[in-house]
Amino acid sequence: MPNLFLYWKPATEVLILWFFIYQIILFFEGTRSLQVLRGIIMLLLVFFISQKFDFIVLDWLLKKLFGISVIAILIIFHPEIRQGLAQLGKRNIFKNMLKEEDPHLFVKQIVEACESLTANKLGGLIAIEKNDSLAAYIQSGEIIDSRVSGDLIQAIFTPNNPLHDGGLIIQHGKIAAAGCIFPLAINQDLNRVFGTRHRAALSLSEETDAILIVISEERHDVSVIYRKKFYRDLGAVELESKIKELLKTRKDE
Repeated sequence: MPNLFLYWKPATEVLILWFFIYQIILFFEGTRSLQVLRGIIMLLLVFFISQKFDFIVLDWLLKKLFGISVIAILIIFHPEIRQGLAQLGKRNIFKNMLKEEDPHLFVKQIVEACESLTANKLGGLIAIEKNDSLAAYIQSGEIIDSRVSGDLIQAIFTPNNPLHDGGLIIQHGKIAAAGCIFPLAINQDLNRVFGTRHRAALSLSEETDAILIVISEERHDVSVIYRKKFYRDLGAVELESKIKELLKTRKDE
């Protein structure tokens, strides 16, 4: 029985390592960096196998590769590292994820804002984060970190507001940032029909699974773009229903 106490330190170390590895996997889940992380894990497995069986050439190549990869990892994971450190500073990492608002509440606020912007012949671009991280795009704008409010969305997209030209990002049920810069689609056929906001929304939908809502100041209508699919000219009821439907869509679908 006393011998059991000899193993409490190794057991504690294993638990601590397991906890942090689990948090890292959760943090990168749904981002493009997760694929890179999996690739690194595969290289590590190959490295250990090469050492175990004394593969001299392979071992030498992998050692050289790991030396170069340190800088590459810092560049690739730069946005996620910044976001992770910010979350750690807020002590949210130990709560697994930020507490999300009730989707029914913030969707209603978005719909109300869209209705008002359309009635006032104003435009806007809203991105709702799902599984794929929008951290890099959040960093390109101004951090808001506020609950979703229809009045706030309208104020952001009011002309002469310095943030009205960019995109607004909703993350974990909150307005994370505004004035964000999204990539632009280069499809020439699309350019003739749609404006900058539609092209930016389409481009972001090609890279992520974000739900993009575009309020057109030229057509005075609202469109939703998801995974390169357009849902055009949606009324308030249709818009609310479509957003809720897409929020429930599983990642693998």
